[in-house]
Amino acid sequence: MKKLFARFVEDESGATAIEYGLIAGLIAVVIIGTVATLGDDIDDVFSTISSALAAEGL
Repeated sequence: MKKLFARFVEDESGATAIEYGLIAGLIAVVIIGTVATLGDDIDDVFSTISSALAAEGL
């Protein structure tokens, strides 16, 4: 029983998976924040391009 518990304590594969999950979550938060901040500006740029193309008859 001691060997089983010692092996369980030394196993770090779960910790690695949790670390990767935390990194992925942080990246997602950064992407969401960036899109929320720049979303209106990007929409304005695409609207301007769309209007210019429509004026040229494209």
